[in-house]
Amino acid sequence: MILFAGIAITVVLLALILSKKVSALSALIIVPIIGSLMAGFGLDTADFAIQGIKNIAPVVAMFVFAILFFGVLTDAGMFDPIINTILKLVGRNPVKITIGTAILSMIVHLDGSGAVTFLIAIPAMLPLFEELKMDKRVLACVVALGAGTMNLVPWGGPTIRAATALQVEITELYTPVMIPQLFGILFVLVIAWYLGSKEAKRLHLDSMENRGKSYSRKITEDEMHLRRPRLFWFNILLTIAVIAFLITGVVAPALPFMLGTIIALTVNYPNLKDQASRIDSHAKASLLMASILLAAGVFTGIMTESGMIAEMASAAADIIPAGAGKQIPVIMAVTSMPLSFVFDPDSFYFGFLPVLSEVAGQFGVEPISVGQAAILGQMTTGFPLSPLTATTFLLIGLAKVDLAEHQRFTFKYAFGITIVMTIVSILIGTIPI
Repeated sequence: MILFAGIAITVVLLALILSKKVSALSALIIVPIIGSLMAGFGLDTADFAIQGIKNIAPVVAMFVFAILFFGVLTDAGMFDPIINTILKLVGRNPVKITIGTAILSMIVHLDGSGAVTFLIAIPAMLPLFEELKMDKRVLACVVALGAGTMNLVPWGGPTIRAATALQVEITELYTPVMIPQLFGILFVLVIAWYLGSKEAKRLHLDSMENRGKSYSRKITEDEMHLRRPRLFWFNILLTIAVIAFLITGVVAPALPFMLGTIIALTVNYPNLKDQASRIDSHAKASLLMASILLAAGVFTGIMTESGMIAEMASAAADIIPAGAGKQIPVIMAVTSMPLSFVFDPDSFYFGFLPVLSEVAGQFGVEPISVGQAAILGQMTTGFPLSPLTATTFLLIGLAKVDLAEHQRFTFKYAFGITIVMTIVSILIGTIPI
């Protein structure tokens, strides 16, 4: 009975989320509760759900304060000098432009938001692409690759979802994939250089070097009112300190962002009214994701505490050959990026990943390695191409390219980055073979 209840809950959850008939928030709460009650767990269902919420609370806290932290620093203008410097350095050289675009998208994506990255990076670089008649598919591609590779950061959506679903510490999940991510970033720059070189040859601009004025991003009057240019270096050092504490794992991941947010608010906006305004401006984004994560806590709590996931994994392990079972992390890593076209992040990380990782555990494979393999592509390198994410349409709309053209042009490069990160992960032992 437990096995069939688990299968039914998983299937119904995936169907509802993928069909867009019910919001992920509703499905993650209602479906497991009804399934658990029908399986005969009664009031124990509430205890299962609360335990799941307790397990996920530190991750929720980290995400909420990460959104506030980077939001406040963006408002204060921490990224402005970096963006303007990049725009000045690239001039009108196609190679420098594509490399600068990649670097810009990676820096801006430090906050983990695809929408913010696309809204800043593409309008900043589009005038150069249009004036030089460079292929705008290259612009969309390079921005997508930079943002996608950076989406592995610990406060990024996929990494947080994976840690939530597997009920592991963020640093435990992320730290082993730092080196593969760095290689992925380097490969993005190689791809940007290659695409820029092709554009230079196509347009016969090989010798053009910084002719004419450079572009700078336009800032509205309201944005200028929030800027704190004199605090640039303070904000940079604060960001480095917060990320360093997070990655080293000296303290719980939520605490660096909590303290960092308080310091950033107090120093940049001493007035209490201004502080309240900054928190309010970023509350919607943080509350939405926090709600989904808490709902996921209900789902994972019920599925785990009731024993449903263990039963499903045991049944799956009985029919999977031992040789294939031990290769689940490798298979996951290779297929993770294309799976972004099939699963949205909530259905994949909360519905599919927990079962698959438990199956891997039946073959002596650490379940966390399946999560690490998944974030190498599923809604990381894959999110800016997936039709299941709204930000993909924001990207192609701003860059003025067609979705099919963007996917055909960018897919091979995004998939190649995932393969590079997979190979590095295997070589350093993060993904077992």
